[in-house]
Amino acid sequence: MSMSHLRGAIGAPLLALGALACARTDTSSDSTRLSAKATDVSPLDSIAAPSGARVTRAPFGTLPTGEEVHAFTMKNARGIAMRVIDYGGIIVSVRTPDRTGNLADIVLGFDDLEGYVKSSPYFGAIAGRYANRIAKGQFTLDGTTYKLAVNNGPNALHGGLKGFDKVVWQAEPGADSNGVHLGLRYTSADGEEGYPGTLHATVTYTLTDRNELVIEYQATTDKPTPINLTNHSYFNLAGEGSGTVLGQVVTIDADRYVPVDSTFIPTGDLASVNGTPFDFRRPTAIGARIDQPDPQLKNGHGYDHTFVLNHPQGGAALVHAAHVVDPTSGRTLDVATTEPGVQFYTGNFLDGKVVGKNGHAYPRRGGFCLETHHFPDSPNKPQFPSTILRPGETFHSRTVFTFGVAN
Repeated sequence: MSMSHLRGAIGAPLLALGALACARTDTSSDSTRLSAKATDVSPLDSIAAPSGARVTRAPFGTLPTGEEVHAFTMKNARGIAMRVIDYGGIIVSVRTPDRTGNLADIVLGFDDLEGYVKSSPYFGAIAGRYANRIAKGQFTLDGTTYKLAVNNGPNALHGGLKGFDKVVWQAEPGADSNGVHLGLRYTSADGEEGYPGTLHATVTYTLTDRNELVIEYQATTDKPTPINLTNHSYFNLAGEGSGTVLGQVVTIDADRYVPVDSTFIPTGDLASVNGTPFDFRRPTAIGARIDQPDPQLKNGHGYDHTFVLNHPQGGAALVHAAHVVDPTSGRTLDVATTEPGVQFYTGNFLDGKVVGKNGHAYPRRGGFCLETHHFPDSPNKPQFPSTILRPGETFHSRTVFTFGVAN
């Protein structure tokens, strides 16, 4: 499946941005103060949808550069609430009900800006310009070799030393009949982190009254460049800080997955899941086979692999990718996407040293990620679907997370 086919097949356009623009205020460059907890501040702006869904804006702190960061709280008409900050487009919290109606925050993260700036393992962030890994931090495009920052062993990861997760995006909240939404815009300069071309990127989060979080990605460029965008939220459907996710049950609609070497770079093959610990075509607890003596589980320290989604005839329509249920709380998560793959990561490198929200120390495998994107190292793997965006083309991608409760 070519990238041009992917772009042309998206059924839904980027959702319109709201009319309430939030300008960032520059402060003194000698400021090194990071924020107090976001709960210590009062809302500054508010806008409502016809259904009563609402988005509000509040300060979230100041970066050492002097840039102010804001938090946007989005609530739908059915009581689900999420908070996003314009630093990294980070999803700070998502509060959903269990089977008895009790709300809990189901994403890992921090109470304040300092945590995200100093030690975050990409909690909730937009990953780009190229999500996942590029081997040895280099690729060749149209005869020119480009060198990237090596920030994950011998490889480039999630856009480099200052990827899209570490910049302040221009935020535009709004509301309409679809729900409440937050548009985020960022221009990545030609040569930023070694990537060619000036890239204009837009990511829109929409929280609908159907309990969906719709994430729309769009980008254009003035030079050929690879692009691979995703959101890196860590979920624990029992509630963040509630221990491991090993008992949560996963289904992934994939007959194949992408094997990797010991540095997490794809071998180039697409392997069948049949008869392996990677077969999640039927509901399976995350911990059921995670410690089996399988070479790929050893390479990934657990699950940290891209699954090749079963797109009909190789197309790029929105297809169901995964379903997760927490048997104790009854909370469920469904994922649908236009992307060809989903990275299933089981928090293998959390170690209890990261202290997140409410003082919770996040243990190994205390969260899982379902990162919808193209395959790792695609710029160096011509047999993989292309990730090259060229001038005159528009990159589109759409992922829908649906929150629910099992019967």
